[in-house]
Amino acid sequence: MKKIFALRLLLPFSLLSSLLPANVQAQESSVPASFSKALQLAGIPAQSVGVYVQEVDGSGKVLASSNAATPFNPASTMKLVTTDAALELLGPTYRWKTQAYADGSQAGNVLQGDLIFKGNGDPKLVLENFWLFLRQIRAKGIRDIRGNIVLDRSTFDENAYDPSEFDGDPMKPYNVGPDALLLNYKTLTFQFVPDADKRQVNVVLDPPMSGYQVKPPRLGQGSCDDWQGKLQAAVDADGASFNGALPASCGEKTWYVNPYKMNSTQYFGVVFRQMWSDLGGTFSGSVKNGVAPPDARLITEWNSVTLPEVIRDINKYSNNVMARQVLLTIASDILKVPATPERGARAIQSWLTGKGIDASGLVIENGSGLSRNERISAKTMGRMMTSAFQSPTMPEFVSSMPLVGYDGTMRKRLKDQSVAGQAHVKTGTLNDVRAIAGYVLATSGKYYAVVCLINHPNAPRGQAAQDGLLQWVYENG
Repeated sequence: MKKIFALRLLLPFSLLSSLLPANVQAQESSVPASFSKALQLAGIPAQSVGVYVQEVDGSGKVLASSNAATPFNPASTMKLVTTDAALELLGPTYRWKTQAYADGSQAGNVLQGDLIFKGNGDPKLVLENFWLFLRQIRAKGIRDIRGNIVLDRSTFDENAYDPSEFDGDPMKPYNVGPDALLLNYKTLTFQFVPDADKRQVNVVLDPPMSGYQVKPPRLGQGSCDDWQGKLQAAVDADGASFNGALPASCGEKTWYVNPYKMNSTQYFGVVFRQMWSDLGGTFSGSVKNGVAPPDARLITEWNSVTLPEVIRDINKYSNNVMARQVLLTIASDILKVPATPERGARAIQSWLTGKGIDASGLVIENGSGLSRNERISAKTMGRMMTSAFQSPTMPEFVSSMPLVGYDGTMRKRLKDQSVAGQAHVKTGTLNDVRAIAGYVLATSGKYYAVVCLINHPNAPRGQAAQDGLLQWVYENG
């Protein structure tokens, strides 16, 4: 699979362009009148919207187009660029490997030396998978570790990351930074269970962490508005204190938190200590960063789920952290150097250019769309999706997107319209941005790539126009 796409990258741009249907590069056609009217009602000027609708098979007819070459902020629809590139460049059977090495001798069940974990960016090393990985290590006869735990993150280049940079809310789980040894999305889950009889709130922490103390909130009165703010949370590397109160009217509540004051090494350490102890293991050393020495002995390795399973989570549920991991994986796998977002962006730019797709206005900051700076034109996105539909990985790519009216971020939209169940569409939402991109199976039996990017303060009002566009393509395509 990789060789096929590598050869495609070598084809001259002019040759690939000559192979495309002539009307792909046709002048912009008009958008439906109903769409224009919906934008007017929403107070959104036409120049703030990029539209591109193209038949993906047969003639390649451009059904609608407006400001198609103008770069817009795509919000989370940028994930389609990252995941399509990953499917083609890494291949649909790609799996991430996390290795465990021993640097020292083993006598019976005692490791006289360090246990080293080397990560390669697995986006889904969740608790149950990590527990199974530790079981594999225990199955190799290791119980007592008399050295340190060394975390090798060298697959990704070490860059300073500010979790508050995007929106000033570093506790949000989507603000977790990339990590070659990302464990459980580096997220804490607090479940608050009020006990009215005892006038207290019980707190259940997941994952359980060795030595991590949690001070529960008081049981309060009043409305449940802004219940997270009323908790007055203080979460750091040593524990979590909730110095406020949880109103009894809230009932049980669950809060997912990025413990940004706890670095990734500390998070990995407290989770490892607890799980290793639960498995009957002993360890009293330190957990620190390092690099696996060349003569370290491979004990075992964990293979992740396949790439299509990962991109399904990314696109159906708009997982920003996983998308960041995939962009860096593209960089490390294709360029064979420690990954940075910039290197991942260059790899995708080269991939698109090699396919004959003009990506001159493309700006990729992190590959997730959780960015004020990322840009792509509706035409570039639409041309990419048209090409993806002809790719051997098309089934995996299309099925990763929400099914309109049924699941993911489109489950509540267009439920009562005839296009429901006939389109796979990724959504994108930021302040001043509303975006959709996906495929519609029209009543004619033809498939169309549909892209609509709105960048305007009134963008939240544009959902009706976008939904109407999908229905129009379904009826008229």
